[in-house]
This record gives sequence, structure tokens and C-alpha cells, in this order.
Amino acid sequence: MEIIIQEIPVTETSSESVAHRRKPEWLKARVPGGENYSRLRTLIDERKLHTVCEEARCPNMGECWNAGTATFMILGDTCTRSCGFCNVKTGKMHIVDEDEPRRVADAVAMMKLRHAVITSVNRDELFDGGAHIFANTIYEIRKRLPDCKVEVLIPDFMGSEYALNIVLDAQPDILNHNVETVPRLYRIVRPQAHYHRSLELLERAKTRGFITKTGIMLGLGETTEEVVEVMADLRAVECDIFTIGQYLQPTKHHLPVERYVHPDEFAYLKRKGMEMGFRHVESGPLVRSSYHAADQI
Repeated sequence: MEIIIQEIPVTETSSESVAHRRKPEWLKARVPGGENYSRLRTLIDERKLHTVCEEARCPNMGECWNAGTATFMILGDTCTRSCGFCNVKTGKMHIVDEDEPRRVADAVAMMKLRHAVITSVNRDELFDGGAHIFANTIYEIRKRLPDCKVEVLIPDFMGSEYALNIVLDAQPDILNHNVETVPRLYRIVRPQAHYHRSLELLERAKTRGFITKTGIMLGLGETTEEVVEVMADLRAVECDIFTIGQYLQPTKHHLPVERYVHPDEFAYLKRKGMEMGFRHVESGPLVRSSYHAADQI
């Protein structure tokens, strides 16, 4: 396939200067607050649950929580991997909370969600990577809210088709797995992951007839051409939904922001993706994998 790249004007900025200057106006997000935010905060605390909104310091937490939506993070708050962009702590968990699916489902029912998003840390030490907890969470939600759509944002399960099938057998409405960045940057961004393993996971899910979704971050040093090449790879495995957002450095110990991507470039990539055949492309500086997820299906 010949890929023709439209030149997008970008300002060349060193990592050091990007890190020390103010974020552009288009990256301003509302401060968390409001009645619904407080209610959800209490609900999550009482049930000893985790959300990726908090763990990943999502810039949309105020907007989404005040609207009564959240992305639940199961299998604990400690990840066995050490991705350079992620704020979730790294280590080993020695327990699996088998009651967690019930508590998540209770929270989803109390919130009366029409679309629930369930994600997790990586649990590479488990025989199934925690896939059965994903499946049980789907089952528990469906028992309480049969009409609620369930989207799962899963790890790669180290390429295990057995683990993936445990999740797929529970019939989620959307199977989401993020490729996160372009192949050239995997060694520094996702050192324990493999680009083609992620593509294979999405292809397996599509082969079984599921709606598939993935996402990528910009601002880590990728080029526009590399992003379009990733989009072509995703369409080759018939991925349906693609999200594109700006990487924001969670702490000084994480990978630096190489550049702040202008909204015009996000708009261009959205147009390009729709031309390539994606069913939906959510593209913008503050977009995260679960942003406006209910509208995408």
C-alpha cells in the first residue's frame, strides 16, 4: 500500500523546553468537582474499587465523573509491567480478589450506566493473566443491568489465545486493546510488549466477530507518517474504532513529552482514519481510550 502523507506544520521543540513550558490552552481540563463527582468518589471508596481515571491521572476525570461515568480498573492497583508512560505502580500482587466482579457490578448498577468500561493492570504472574476476573465482571454486570453495554480494555495476556478466549466467551460488546505507540518506540514506551502481538490479539477478536477498538498516544517522538502506517496496520486486521490523544507526562520519572500536538493535526488524523475505513475515530488532545466510549458504539 502506498501511503501519501499530507504535511502537517509542527513546531520543533526539544524535550527539555517542552517539559518546562506551560501546556497550551487546548490542554486545559476542568478541576474535578460537583455532586455526581462526590457521589461516585464515595461509591468507589466504599466498595474498595480502583479506577484508571485516578491511577493514570486522566485529564477528563472531572468531566466524566461529574457526568456519572468511570472506567473501572480490576485486578488490583499494581502492574507487573513498567511502561514508560504509565502512572500505575509496578510490582507483584500475590492475591486475586474473586469478589471484585460483584462489587464492580454493584457500582455499575447503582450508577445506572448504559455503557461500562472495564480495564485492568497487567497480571503476568497469573496463569490466565486475570482473564477470568474480566469474564466474571461481565457476567455480574449483565445479571444486574442486562441492557448495559460492556466494553473491556484488556492487556495482551502475553499472547495467550486461551486467556483471550475466556474474555471473548463472556461476550463483551467491545473488545479494546491499545497499541499505545508506533513500533519504533516500543522498546522505550512498552518494553515488555510487542506490537505485532497486539495486532494479532485484535485480529483474533475480529475473527470471532467482535467490535474491536484500540488507541495511540501522540507526543512521544513518533512522526505523522508512522501514525498513518499504524492506522493502515489496524485496518488490515479490520479494527473498527481508533482513539488518538496527547501523551502527558504523569511525573518527572516518566518519559518526557517530545511535543504538544496541535488540534489541527488531530483533526487531520481523524479525517485520514475515516477515509481508511474505521467505523469511528475519536481524535483530540484530551482524548483517552474510554473518552465518549458510550457514543462510539
